[in-house]
Amino acid sequence: MAAPNQQRWLELWRRIASHGDGRATYTELVTRYAEPQRHYHNLTHISECLAELDPALQQSADPPALEMALWFHDAIYDPRAKDNEEESARLAEKHLLTAGAPTGFIESVRALVLATRHHDPSLHRDAPIMVDIDLSILGKPRGRFDEYERQIRHEYDWVPEPAFRTGRSAILQAFLARPHLYATDLFRDKYEVLARENLAHSLHALRDP
Repeated sequence: MAAPNQQRWLELWRRIASHGDGRATYTELVTRYAEPQRHYHNLTHISECLAELDPALQQSADPPALEMALWFHDAIYDPRAKDNEEESARLAEKHLLTAGAPTGFIESVRALVLATRHHDPSLHRDAPIMVDIDLSILGKPRGRFDEYERQIRHEYDWVPEPAFRTGRSAILQAFLARPHLYATDLFRDKYEVLARENLAHSLHALRDP
């Protein structure tokens, strides 16, 4: 599980910070994303998100805030907790305040991180891209999608199998009930069809093991 490119992080930090070089924050993030309870919400997830960001940058209203939010959006992750996104947003705010980042930038990063809690594209002008990047895993080829489903199960290995199947089925069904899984044309054109096939496949497996 390779860490995302440090040079990319340092260049981003230099664009928005007036204090420090960002190395300590990078080290903290890499350490957090390598915690043992993480099987999906880890460094690979962040690397995959950053790869999805690059083709979408030209559609972003605030590319640095969007990228910073991706780095921080799962920085706090406890599968048993209900406030991971809020705590991740607070951590981002803490580091960015220390860095002397502009207030408006910090508010944008916070809103974008919080958008991933309920995949709400209304919280910021770049929230549709943020949410679509976070959900891009649903439209990956079946092998990667199945791996993702196994990783999620590992993160919730403390949940009894019947309860997990019921809860996971409800989540996947809620996604399938949406008119569109993706909020932007870019991601809808790229992933919508396969994502729906993957979700239906997983839902069938959960209901008929």
